[in-house]
Formats: sequence, structure tokens, C-alpha cells
Amino acid sequence: MAISLKTAEQIEQMRRAGRIVRRVLDRIGEMIGPGVSTMRLNEEAEKMTRRQNAECLFKGVPGRGKAGPFPAAICASINEELVHGIPSGREIREGDLVSVDFGVRLNGWCGDAAETYVVGEVDGKVNRLVDVTRNALAMAVRMCRPNERWSHIARAMQNYVEGEGFSVVREFVGHGIGAEMWEDPKVPNFVSRELEARDIHLEPGLVLAVEPMVNMGAADVEYAPDGWTVVTKDRLPSAHFEHMVAITTEGAEVLTDGR
Repeated sequence: MAISLKTAEQIEQMRRAGRIVRRVLDRIGEMIGPGVSTMRLNEEAEKMTRRQNAECLFKGVPGRGKAGPFPAAICASINEELVHGIPSGREIREGDLVSVDFGVRLNGWCGDAAETYVVGEVDGKVNRLVDVTRNALAMAVRMCRPNERWSHIARAMQNYVEGEGFSVVREFVGHGIGAEMWEDPKVPNFVSRELEARDIHLEPGLVLAVEPMVNMGAADVEYAPDGWTVVTKDRLPSAHFEHMVAITTEGAEVLTDGR
């Protein structure tokens, strides 16, 4: 792995990008409700990004196979959609879970974060799914400190999620981030033989996009026909939270919390 450590100045640049991401996600959270389309959310994200002289990070990312470039600023994934949902005229309904992933590039540096929003009244287990996923991210942030091994954090996240009766997605993981959206290392939310063999040692200057993805049912996922949207195979709901986290000599700093 070619892991790139960031200077204090570079981390500050990423924090500025992260502030834009947080403002957009907060605005989207205010807008989400029954009758609002995911395309309307996307339009607002693009407008806010332009006002900040930033670039939408996801728009134009090449697709896999025959899928074209990603056409939007946000990924908007509803209910059984895990990640990479394409915004459309589809209207959000009462009882939906809406996961929004959003990123920008500002002055050459990236910011990236995700939230899952609950629309109105939902089943108690659905609320618990969202709470557990959010808590798993908070747990990871608390554990991030110099000289810690990522496998210890991943094991704690996995044990917590599975202990609550949910599943950790295996096919998609977090990642390093900096001048590029995807940098080394890969940052799984579970422990594997690969991670144990090539563990990540946290050190000052390392910046990670930590993003637990949790399913209500089985962990298995697949691609929808559009080639982008990832859905749970059992079509049960999924939740997704993400923060960009910098390791410092003092511990961890969240760069996408708006501070």
C-alpha cells in the first residue's frame, strides 16, 4: 500500500472541503420529506457547491462494465439501496430511509461524508438499524488514535453491529482520502484474513473516510440493472454513515462535522 500522510496545512484544506460537505448534507436533511424527489436534492447540492467555488466529487466518475459515468452530485439510496443510488424524479415517501453520500473537491483537496435520514414514522427495528450504524461510526472515531491498529477498531465495529442482530457489508469499505477521493488504504468495517495479514497502523497525518454500511438482514448485496445502484439481495433496508477522520498526535479529528 502506498499510504500518503498529510501535513497540518493539507488537513486544514481538507477540513475546508469537509465544511462544504456538511453544509450540503445539513441542507439536504432539512429538505428531505414526503413528495420531495431525489433529483431536487441533487440540484440543491450542485447549486450550493457552485456557490462555494468547489467541484462535485462524484459527478463523472467512470462506471463499471457498461455503466456510464456517474451522472449526479449526490448518491441518493432509498431503503434496500445500499450505496450509489442515482438521483431521479422518484419522490421520497413517508417511512423511507434515505442515505445520501456527497463529496467535493476544493482547491485540490477532497471532502466526503454520508448520512442516513429517517422520513417520518418507521418501524422500531428500522430506527435501531440507523442508530446502530451511526453508533458504529462514532465508536470508530473514538478509537482512532496514533499507534492503534485498524483491525482492533474493525473488530469492535463488527462485534457491536452483529451483536445488535444486523450485518456488516463486506463488498464495500472505507478508504484513504486526500487529493484523490480513493487512496490507500482500504478501510473495512469488519475483520478479514487480509486485514490481519496487512493491518493498518494509525499514525499522525493519516486521513481516512470511515463509513460503516449495515444491513437489516443478510450482508449480501448486488448491483441493480443501472450498473451503479447497490441493493441488498434480500431487499431489506440498509443504512450508511461516513465521516472523514484525520489522525493527529492527540487522537482523531473529524473533518466533516462542520467545525
